[in-house]
Amino acid sequence: MKEIKAYIKPHKVHAVNMSLQKIKELTGLSISNVRGFGYRPPGKVEHVQDFTEHVKIEIICHDDLADQIVGVIQEAAHTGLQGDGKIYIAEIIEAIRISTGEQGEVAT
Repeated sequence: MKEIKAYIKPHKVHAVNMSLQKIKELTGLSISNVRGFGYRPPGKVEHVQDFTEHVKIEIICHDDLADQIVGVIQEAAHTGLQGDGKIYIAEIIEAIRISTGEQGEVAT
């Protein structure tokens, strides 16, 4: 299983969500509003608390869906401007569905 975390611009959430909904095997996602900053070249820092608003999308999926999900997010979130966001992919060791006790990929 894979965990995909994507940080995107808020105005791209609708486009990304609509594109992800077309993936029939997608079992779900979580969206959070976040603030932060990325790389800042030396001498360009204006204020210590100068944060940018982004949206974080979190998805746990089967290994074979990860590339498709990442591709959909990349395409739908792309503006071509600096600060479009980032996507991170990590391995998930285990998943447990609390309501049924199911474990592994069936619990995603």
